[in-house]
Amino acid sequence: MRSGLFIAHLRGALKVRFTNTLGLQKDNELLLNSMASKGALYGPEQSAVLNDDAFAIAKSTISAWPGYAPTPLIPLKSLAAKAHIESIHYKDEGPRFGLGSFKALGGAYAVSQLLRREIARIKGIEMPKISSLLDGTHSDLISQVTVCCATDGNHGRSVAWGAQTFGCKCVILIHSTVSEGRKHAIEAYGATVIRTKGNYDDSVREAQDSATREGWFVVSDTSYPGYTDIPKDVMQGYELMAAEACDQLEAAPTHIFLQTGVGGMAAAVAAYTKRRYGSDRPVIVLADPDQSACWLESIRHGTPTPVHGDLDTLMAGLACGEISVIAWDILRQTADAVMSVTDDDAVMMMRVLANPTAEDLPIVAGESAVAGLAALMAAADHSQARNELSLDANSRVLIFGTESDTDPDLYVQLIGRSADEVRKIR
Repeated sequence: MRSGLFIAHLRGALKVRFTNTLGLQKDNELLLNSMASKGALYGPEQSAVLNDDAFAIAKSTISAWPGYAPTPLIPLKSLAAKAHIESIHYKDEGPRFGLGSFKALGGAYAVSQLLRREIARIKGIEMPKISSLLDGTHSDLISQVTVCCATDGNHGRSVAWGAQTFGCKCVILIHSTVSEGRKHAIEAYGATVIRTKGNYDDSVREAQDSATREGWFVVSDTSYPGYTDIPKDVMQGYELMAAEACDQLEAAPTHIFLQTGVGGMAAAVAAYTKRRYGSDRPVIVLADPDQSACWLESIRHGTPTPVHGDLDTLMAGLACGEISVIAWDILRQTADAVMSVTDDDAVMMMRVLANPTAEDLPIVAGESAVAGLAALMAAADHSQARNELSLDANSRVLIFGTESDTDPDLYVQLIGRSADEVRKIR
């Protein structure tokens, strides 16, 4: 089967066919965002979502948690040569706090911030230090708090871990297609897990309804009208991942390819790099699962645009039909393009990383970790896409591998051996 890339400008459209050297299947669509500008100011609207002062708090808080360490940044020399670019660096979030994904930075941090604010409000004191949450000083109040959220898996695991770490109760809602393996992984942190009907967006609404009825606190990684403060905390935690990566690089990246679900992670990385590099910020390309391409449709229409249906993509952590409204505030001017990625693309990249050539290390990447890398390799293989995205021999690309084998059974099914067996090759 031949594959294709459909390149579309918001004004005018152009179809191009190509054969991908990695064997990626089906058509990919590349949509260029005319709203984006490297020279655009990071203004009050964006600073109201993410800013340096809030990031400083997140960094000092998270780096004080037991077990904190920056995750590795791994060069992919063989893939860079195949893509005819200078370098690819892969930020491997698998080791993050033992939770297997970058989500550990967001949900747990938001739980800690919520608890600190509640303690201050109820006890009439300044927001307590994070150490007082960890040493039991406020356990009398914390033990009465219940946090909840909807999840595809990783965010719920982070919220449950945060609740267990700080001592509050936790209820997690999962939708119909979340695997039993991910359900059990959340339950391992002491959370009550409830399976709901419908897709992810249906479970988000049910979480909010349940919280309103029961007096719980929603700790969501997506925002919607009337609910934005806690998602800001989640995204502020994600910025630490971006800061680590930029600190680890010898030279600033020219491009960053970012997988999107609701867009919180992508917006956090884009916001941090915009503030750090200004008008010299990297080119930002979003990678959207083609079965839940809410960012592609939102960029196409110039306004948040939901997609409907069961959103049944293998990339479960990205299976979202509605974008986060505060992520839109960031990405509408910092996402230079968005590209669709198929499930076949994702599986192929998982296998490429697990079975590298001699020059690269094997990497355990979950199905939601590789959309950005798949988008890069597809675009790099097509001359017009390279030109549209300014990819050339001097390009330095940063990729965020946002999860490892967060569903170990599924990983074995897709790769043919376990994550431990893949890692032994090192």
